[in-house]
Amino acid sequence: MRPVAVLGIGQTAVGEHWERSLRDLATQAGLAAMRDAGLEHVQAVFVGNMLSGLLTRQENLGALVADWLGQRPAEAFKVEAACASGAAAFRVAHMAVSSGEVDVALAVGVEKMTDTTSGETTAALATASDADYELVHGVTFVGLNALVMRRYLHEFGWKHTDFAPFSINAHANGARNPNARLQEPISERDYTRARMVCDPINLLDASPIGDGAAAAVLVPAERAYDRPRARVLVAGSASATDTLAVHDRKDPLFLSAAHHSARKAYAQAGLEPSQIDFFELHDAFSIMSALSLEACGFAERGQGPRLGLEGRIRLQQALPISTQGGLKARGHPVGATGMYQLVEVVQQLRGEAGPNQLDRARVGMAQNIGGSGAMIATHILRVA
Repeated sequence: MRPVAVLGIGQTAVGEHWERSLRDLATQAGLAAMRDAGLEHVQAVFVGNMLSGLLTRQENLGALVADWLGQRPAEAFKVEAACASGAAAFRVAHMAVSSGEVDVALAVGVEKMTDTTSGETTAALATASDADYELVHGVTFVGLNALVMRRYLHEFGWKHTDFAPFSINAHANGARNPNARLQEPISERDYTRARMVCDPINLLDASPIGDGAAAAVLVPAERAYDRPRARVLVAGSASATDTLAVHDRKDPLFLSAAHHSARKAYAQAGLEPSQIDFFELHDAFSIMSALSLEACGFAERGQGPRLGLEGRIRLQQALPISTQGGLKARGHPVGATGMYQLVEVVQQLRGEAGPNQLDRARVGMAQNIGGSGAMIATHILRVA
C-alpha cells in the first residue's frame, strides 16, 4: 500500500439552502476541492450520502455528481453508512489510491435535509436504527441517545449539567467559523435553561441538521511534494462495526466500533492517543462526545465529562475537540459530516483555520459515527 496525501479541500457553508439542490451543493464543494488541488480531472468520484433517496427522491449520486463536475467517464458511485457516509466515502477513496488502482480520487459528502418537514426528516434519520427491533417501536434517533445518556448518568453518577462544557466549547468555536450553521456562543445558563427534547437530552445537547457538502482530493503522497504549503498525509484510515441495535450490545455504554477503528488507525500511524494534537469527534449528542473520548483512549471509562469540566477540550489546551464548532455548532448534514470533519482537520494542519487555528497542529484525528455506533470510521492525518 502506498502513502496517500490530501491535495485539495472544499466545502459549502452549512445552512438551509432552499435555493440550491443536492447536485448544486455537491458540485460546489467538489469543484472547490479540485481548484484547491490545482486539478481539472479526477479518475474516481465517491459520494457519501445517507438520505437522498428518501428526502429528495434521487439516487445514483455517483453518476449525477460526476456528470455535474464535468468528470465523465470517471467511475463514480454513492457510499452509504448512515451518519458516517462522509468518512466512508473518504475511506473508499483512500483505499482506491493507496492500492494503486486509482491515482486521483475525489471524495464528496453531501446532504439535503431542510426541504422536507421535520417529521419526514426525523423518520428518515431513524432508518439508521434497526428497523425490526428499534424503529418498529417508534423510537427516534434522539430517543435512543437519550436512553444511553440516562443510563450513563445512572452508572457513573454524573449530573446532566456536567455535559455543558461540550456544548459551550462547540458553540464558542462555531461562532468564529463562517461555514457554521450556529454562530452564537452559549453560556452554562443557556444550557441549563434549554427546552427538553427527550429527557435527559435538551436542545443544546443535540446538533442541528442542515444542508451542505464538503470534499477532498486524494493522491499518492509523492504528487504532493512540490506544493508550497504543508503536505497532509493520511497516516491512519480504519473503520469497524458493532451491532445495529443498541440493546444487542454487550455494553451499550462503550463504543466498541470507535475503540476498534481508533486502535487500527493508531497502529497504522504508529501513534498513541497522547500524540494526537486535536480530535474532531462526532458530537451529534453531548453523550457521544464523552463515549468517543473514552473509547479512543483519551479518558477512562465513565470519565469523559471530566475533560470538559477541567477545560482540557478547549482551543490551545491538552486535547482540543470540535475546533470549528463540531456537529453541535457547525451543523450535521449527516452524509456530509464526516467530510466536513476531515476538511477541518486539513485546515488546521495547513494553518488555515482562521481565528480557531491551533498553535500546535501536527497530528489530527477525525471520527465519524454511523447510527448509534454501528459503523464508525477513524482517520488520522499528519503534516509530512
